[in-house]
Amino acid sequence: MQPHPRRWLILIVLCLSTLVLVIDNMALTVAIPSLTADLGATPQDIQWILESYMLVFAGLLLTAGSLSDRYGRRKLMVIGLALFGAASLAATFATDPGQLIAARVAMGLGGAMVMPNTLSILMVVFPDEAERRKAMAAGAAFAVLGLIGGPVAGGALISSAGWEAVFWINVPIAAVAILAALALMPESKGSAPKPDPVGAILSMVGMSALVWTINELTHGIAWIPLIIAVVALAAFVWWELRAEHPMVPLKLFRDRDFSGGSLSLTLVQIGSGGMLLVLTQYMQFVLGYTPIQAGLAFIPMFIASIVFNGVGAGLGAKLGNRTTVLLGLAVMATGFAVLSFTSPDSFLALAIAQVILGAGSGLAGPAAIAALMSAVPTEQAGVGSAMNDTIQQAGAALGVAILGSLATSSYTSAMPATAPEEARRSLAVAVSDPSLAALARDAYSAAMSSAFLAAMAGVLGAAVLALLFLRGRKRGAHTATSTLASTPAEEPTPVATH
Repeated sequence: MQPHPRRWLILIVLCLSTLVLVIDNMALTVAIPSLTADLGATPQDIQWILESYMLVFAGLLLTAGSLSDRYGRRKLMVIGLALFGAASLAATFATDPGQLIAARVAMGLGGAMVMPNTLSILMVVFPDEAERRKAMAAGAAFAVLGLIGGPVAGGALISSAGWEAVFWINVPIAAVAILAALALMPESKGSAPKPDPVGAILSMVGMSALVWTINELTHGIAWIPLIIAVVALAAFVWWELRAEHPMVPLKLFRDRDFSGGSLSLTLVQIGSGGMLLVLTQYMQFVLGYTPIQAGLAFIPMFIASIVFNGVGAGLGAKLGNRTTVLLGLAVMATGFAVLSFTSPDSFLALAIAQVILGAGSGLAGPAAIAALMSAVPTEQAGVGSAMNDTIQQAGAALGVAILGSLATSSYTSAMPATAPEEARRSLAVAVSDPSLAALARDAYSAAMSSAFLAAMAGVLGAAVLALLFLRGRKRGAHTATSTLASTPAEEPTPVATH
């Protein structure tokens, strides 16, 4: 297969398409205090503003990836960008948390149509393995620039124009990406199997119910969505294994590298998915950072991620995926330990911990996704990329829910029983009361330490899975080192999102 003559320009379009999602998720993390004050959002509202996007995004990824393989990857990506931009514009007019959550749901639908196609199109236009690795490295650097610029630009815009600015910024980026895609990008499709409407419905219901269940963990087990998730996902697996034309090739999980990479990425995202949320609130409510200062404080982690993404890609080619993943996970666990056992009350302490975390994720991410994607045939690149995204988004959603729930419950337990109930449940309320502010800051610092210990345990669990499942040898011609797709999740990302 010949490489596309405009492949490097197409790479820029793919980077812009990823960038609009990355900037939104990262900028939104520094807007939380402003949203709390301006819209009267409760902690549960904030969680749903963040998680409603993931609820729809995770639920539709597999369906969107399958549809893109059948009907056209560029077509689905352009439609998704248009919807994402329009929903971002609508979000700027929200006057209460419910309206903003509705806009975020629409943004999740658009994002689900965009994300699987960045990797699948890249795999098509860069058939040569050596060139593909270079394209992935360039894409990773561009995406991490968005991770850096998102909080910084978001913080600056919030300070001058309010929280609405974090959504305004999406509109011109999406517009430019759409025009560039239509002008430069070829259409590509897979082998176009017959539609699988039963599989599509079961995957959407099951994944949405699963993320809903995860969201509600802070308030206890939500039994109805949990039962729906278990039944729908079990039925989905049963159907896909027996369908003549399955939407998702579940036989990929028989491959050790695919299953090992999947499980490792899930646990890594559980650890890192909630980290940005917990750390952002610590910076602003405990350390008193402004939104722009909180954004700037993440720069060391993202710079380290850029540098070590390249290092990790090189080591993966030389040492094999398993060794590189284990090395990166060990470094990440060290970073979480530093955050847990020190008092990160200065920028220097935060910077050191973040550099370690960024280095670890940069080393582990490319090799883990290379192992996963090496099992995916090119004609199923869309749904294969969607499976990668689904795994990471489910892990990120779990991380936000689990670490957020752990931090909240630990904070509530650490606050004196004589404090007002609202102050015991909301850090934002407590720090606004001079008589409780010092106690609240100490309580949240202890809660954050517990959350990061849990994150460290998750990363160490990922290392065990990588050791047991991943092959030590390098994979061959299909390997797609998706550093473009391995930015932090949305989480908000984001150890985001694709």
